[in-house]
Amino acid sequence: MYYEDENGALNFIAGMLIGAVVGATVALLAAPNTGKKTRRRLMKAMSGAVDSATDRFDDLGGDVRSAVHAGRRRIRL
Repeated sequence: MYYEDENGALNFIAGMLIGAVVGATVALLAAPNTGKKTRRRLMKAMSGAVDSATDRFDDLGGDVRSAVHAGRRRIRL
């Protein structure tokens, strides 16, 4: 019984690895741009995502500071 469970887990992991390799190969073969252009597009997309996340965390930090300040006033600290 234990052997069957372990074998199933190994089959699952092997299937995941094979699927990842096949998926990466197909993605590389079907890419419409050269590697240099693709990397440039990815860098632009990532910098936009980082800027957006930074803005959201800055806003969240201000909200947390306000809540802490209000809580301290309420309990007179």
